[in-house]
Amino acid sequence: MKKTLALLLVAVLMLGVLSGCNVKTKDQVSGGNTDADSNAQPVDITLLSMSANEKDVNIVRDQLSKAGFNVKLNIQPDYGSFVGQKDAGNYDLAISGWTTVTGNPDYAVRSLFTTGGDYNDYGLSNPDLDKLVEEAATQTPDQYVETYKEFEKILVEENAYIIPLYSNYKSQAINKEVLKLDSVRLSKSRSLPWEELDFVDESKRTTEPFLFSQTMSSLTSLDPIKGNDGSINILNTNQYVRLVNLTDDDEVTSKGSLSYNNVIGEGNKEYYFVLRDDVRFAKVQDKKAVDSGELVGAEDVVFSMNRAKDKNSVPDHRTYSLHSSMDKIEIVTDLAELEAKKVSGKDTTVKEALEEGLSSPISQLVTNKNDVKNAEGKYQVVKITTNKPFPQVLNYLAHQSAGIVSKAQVEAVNTYDVATYDRNKDIAYGDQTTITEGATYNNTLATSGPYIAIYKNDYEVVFEKNPGYMPGTEHEPRISKVVVKFIKDADSSLSAFRSGEVHLLYSVPEDKYSLVEGDEKLFLQKRPSNGVAYAFFNLKGDSKFSDVNLRKAVLNSINQDEFLAVYNNLKIKAYSTLSTLIDTGNVHNADPAKAKEYLNKYWESQK
Repeated sequence: MKKTLALLLVAVLMLGVLSGCNVKTKDQVSGGNTDADSNAQPVDITLLSMSANEKDVNIVRDQLSKAGFNVKLNIQPDYGSFVGQKDAGNYDLAISGWTTVTGNPDYAVRSLFTTGGDYNDYGLSNPDLDKLVEEAATQTPDQYVETYKEFEKILVEENAYIIPLYSNYKSQAINKEVLKLDSVRLSKSRSLPWEELDFVDESKRTTEPFLFSQTMSSLTSLDPIKGNDGSINILNTNQYVRLVNLTDDDEVTSKGSLSYNNVIGEGNKEYYFVLRDDVRFAKVQDKKAVDSGELVGAEDVVFSMNRAKDKNSVPDHRTYSLHSSMDKIEIVTDLAELEAKKVSGKDTTVKEALEEGLSSPISQLVTNKNDVKNAEGKYQVVKITTNKPFPQVLNYLAHQSAGIVSKAQVEAVNTYDVATYDRNKDIAYGDQTTITEGATYNNTLATSGPYIAIYKNDYEVVFEKNPGYMPGTEHEPRISKVVVKFIKDADSSLSAFRSGEVHLLYSVPEDKYSLVEGDEKLFLQKRPSNGVAYAFFNLKGDSKFSDVNLRKAVLNSINQDEFLAVYNNLKIKAYSTLSTLIDTGNVHNADPAKAKEYLNKYWESQK
């Protein structure tokens, strides 16, 4: 019996030793090597992301583990912490995302992938990529597809500088018992335009507000050039008119903008805009929106565009890089210039193109907006000259940061010295404190768009219709009042929407689509967006991922089909940040055999 027990004890001990080989270490819990070639050494890789991207992290970790990587996770709770870890270099691969809010490909690549780009803080520098970005910038849409196709191949296929994961859908939910569905637009890039919204019961236009919500209650600035974030993008889009707009499919249009028509001159460096005379600035008196009587004129356009491109025009300028391509902004005074200049790629003159659809032809150009009378043929024309051929400048002019402000009002408010600006005592135009109820309230806004902010408190910001905005046209705002409620998170926002506290919910989480679709009084709108999720490598210093073979091993390990499966096909395959904008024909396919091949090449190079 003792012998039997002894043998049993030995067997148990041996089993313990053997099974001990399978005890998970901390690194293996994070994603150790499982299916890799037993002859290959696992490569350590630190994956940086935010906790909000948990699904993406798990997929990438598992796929890299199978390919022969020992994945260590660096998961941060919020964006600020993520940036801190990135800046400290505590990562090999970081999961990120990019949304092209201007709808043009230059915005999708210049800041991210050119040497010294605003958002290229991970060490990427490739002169071939730089050259192609500059070349594409001079081309029109029918020309630049091939250029960007080559750019993508160098970025992804040849060098694996980034790892594409997927592109997103854009969505919003509507209470169809309150709002007319055909009045609610869902644009690929442009923020929600309020002026077209309408109630099912039209009698409520002047008696009931349109109720909307956003999570951010602190507003960066109501000066369009001082903010480019979720706190003000929709708000400023609806407060300031621009020279051009974007259609829902990201085509540049003059419809609903300050210009009747816009024309590109021969050579693609000169851009002409003939201005309409039915847009006046709104101001606030006794907490009510009133028509100031001041026309939004060419003088205001020149002033607005010059300050938009000048980094030093205001403290905390957030958008100057978007407008750095502009060289000169001027009022055209000589009609002969329009008659002599040809439209790019056409035999038509600029004057003929600008006059298309006008009720009266252009018979006189005036420099003073008080002399404008379109019905008598007296117009103002603005010309913008870029520092090089750059047709995509029009997309930047459709961005909310290119909103037209009142020269007179901004100069009257901004009396401080920019160089010595002190936020504790100097009050800038658009400062949220000036519209905040209480001791600081002193609303000095003068807005050129369909609405103007009246006041703000801890719970909401209230807007009223600009009575001087294209009255009597299809662009005159239907609803007189808009209330934007501050609701701190997505779940609370959805609850408020479902209970009728707000009429429209902007950006519905994918896992909540079914809740909206299952409610008879609600309607879900969705479409492919310009948002792309991808991962980038730390290429700085002596990073081992400066080795292209190691990067290609990662690239060929990532299978986008698994992302689509996890997200129930509510994501779309992507090749780069360009994928949502133009069809280059480039496609990413995972290849485990190639991943193993490149991993072996890396180890060979280390011998």
